[in-house]
Amino acid sequence: MTSKELVRRTLEFASPVRVPRQLWLLPWALDHYPQQVADIQQRFPDDIISSPTFYRQELPVLGDPHLPGQYVDEWGCTFVNVQQGIIGEVRDPLLAEWSRLDRLRIPEQRLSVDTTRVNDFCRATDRFVLAACGPRPFERLQFLRGTERLYVDLVRRPAELSALLGRLHTFYLRELELWARTDINALVMMDDWGSQRSMLVSPTMWRELFKPLYAEYIALAHEHGKYMFMHSDGYILDILPDLAELGLDALNCQIACMGVDHVAECCAGRLTLWGEIDRQQLLPHGTPQDVARAVTEIKAALDSDGGVIAQCEFGPGARPENVEAVFAAWARV
Repeated sequence: MTSKELVRRTLEFASPVRVPRQLWLLPWALDHYPQQVADIQQRFPDDIISSPTFYRQELPVLGDPHLPGQYVDEWGCTFVNVQQGIIGEVRDPLLAEWSRLDRLRIPEQRLSVDTTRVNDFCRATDRFVLAACGPRPFERLQFLRGTERLYVDLVRRPAELSALLGRLHTFYLRELELWARTDINALVMMDDWGSQRSMLVSPTMWRELFKPLYAEYIALAHEHGKYMFMHSDGYILDILPDLAELGLDALNCQIACMGVDHVAECCAGRLTLWGEIDRQQLLPHGTPQDVARAVTEIKAALDSDGGVIAQCEFGPGARPENVEAVFAAWARV
């Protein structure tokens, strides 16, 4: 069974022969543990990969997002980074004042994808390929307006907010449509919706403003015969039933923030959990034995003839022996 078929069977709850794997590597891990990373990748190769972007036009960015200093992304947002190997944060939002709205640049260069090269890439691998795009309307609003201003906007609902969100959504639909017409296997979207213990906005507000956007993204994917994957950090238990209702195929979330049993009540048999193993406490502070117990617990609660992808993030603080233990444990259970 190829990796591509393995992931498909997992997403369809069709009794895959094993749990598919994917390691998320932050540059921090490569900087600190290059040999251990290479060893893990050789022993446990990924079943899921992302397509290169294959842009015909260069993105108008300045700097490196993972190096200390400033980085300007293709939207014109300036990130300030103080630690090598991770991404910084926006200090001076581009649209801090609505009078600056004309400064917004839609990065049309992201639509210059050489789709022939994408298709060639997909045909040359037996692994499951994700698109190299990821709509993030809530996070992009934060980058453009600043988090505090955005929360005020969400309460006051100025006309400018609706106009801005509409422009973002229209662009994201165009980008998803482009990738959906290639030979990739799944589209991807992302937004971090949770703090450690609660949603960052009320579930009611989320359902009113953002759920309809996600519904369109997921519908677009399915209309083209693609799966939809999503990443969202933090406590998002309140909206898990909504995501399952919309037909989301796979979700990467922080299961430990919500409790594996609570997640299972919402998702088991309905929505594939694309990881993860606790990267806040377990990977940096636990032991390989602790990791193995967590894997066993997740499998028992969430595996329903599929529905689980063995994913973990190797980022700041994670111990390489614990990252390796994640995949070793999944290979045993």
